[in-house]
Amino acid sequence: MFLFSRKKSIRYFQSIMETPRLPPHDGPVLSVVDMHTGGEPLRIITDGYPEIRGDTVLSKRSYVRCNLDCLRKVLMFEPRGHYDMYGALLVQSELPEADLGVIFMHNEGYSTMCGHAIIALGRYAVDYGLVRSPRSPETQVNIHCPCGLVKAFVEYSNGKTGAVRFHSVPAFAFATDVKVTVPEHGEVKVDISYGGAFYAFVSAERFGLDVRTSRTRDLVDVATAVTNAVKSQVKIRHPEHKDLSFLYGTILTDGKDSFSEEPTANICVFAEAQVDRSPTGSGVTARIALQHHKGLIQFNQTRTFKSGPIGSVFTGKAVQETRCGEFRAVVVEVRGHAHYTGVASFVQESDDDLREGFLLSPEGDNWTSG
Repeated sequence: MFLFSRKKSIRYFQSIMETPRLPPHDGPVLSVVDMHTGGEPLRIITDGYPEIRGDTVLSKRSYVRCNLDCLRKVLMFEPRGHYDMYGALLVQSELPEADLGVIFMHNEGYSTMCGHAIIALGRYAVDYGLVRSPRSPETQVNIHCPCGLVKAFVEYSNGKTGAVRFHSVPAFAFATDVKVTVPEHGEVKVDISYGGAFYAFVSAERFGLDVRTSRTRDLVDVATAVTNAVKSQVKIRHPEHKDLSFLYGTILTDGKDSFSEEPTANICVFAEAQVDRSPTGSGVTARIALQHHKGLIQFNQTRTFKSGPIGSVFTGKAVQETRCGEFRAVVVEVRGHAHYTGVASFVQESDDDLREGFLLSPEGDNWTSG
């Protein structure tokens, strides 16, 4: 009798799982597909947003930031997300050659480029039918980011997707050996480079740290201090779009910038002290552009980049010379792997005081409400 009842219970719960029902809720249901690339999360928002107005992807980014930011906080912040969550909102592109448009989001707001997201979105676009008639051995996916059109190439064989490589927007060294004053560290020389977003680069050794072995908290504190110093002391300017003219974060490196068959490691701290678990796709792009500018790497020399915190790997190489305004630039190819972690539908209840989300400060001494 016990075994029979247990089997009936199992069948009952299995039937519920096969046809899941939404819990009681108020307002829209936000549907997502979750992935990660080299450990860095990506929450792809597939449904639930109201109409996003704007004639271009950049103007849609502005519209979402000014009018729908509450939904970013719902999905990125706790209890549905976490301090280092990253998201991608799919939108219509104005470019006829684009397969999809995307707006990136994180704990502070909205970025202009994200390489780990491109790698994940390449797989997603093929697997979910956003690209007609996938081809072997690779399927091209044109993804329109706020920084411009990025071409992804997705391995495809026997109906299954694999690794993804992408060709960046024009990437360039903005300034080298820039002196900034960093509190508690004095004068520090940094390089500033663009790979769809602007980053400051400096060796962690300058601060007595190691990107592989030092405490993450110490690396974050130093990188944040550098970011704040550069933001206050250096005027960042993109030659074509003022909406791209801001410093996104600081990348601490192991100092191994000359080409080598050995991997080089770094850690990227961006937005509001958010830590990238991956080697950072747009950061690899900017770092290759910087190394090429300094004559440290040649075209089609493939370099391996490791994530300092977890050791995941991207590869990168400069593949084409180009220009961006007055800057000599390169197109960079970055390659990596993305994987699926789940699918979810998120809801809100009107009597939930925390329904709009919150963040705990990494220092643990305060929290931010959505």
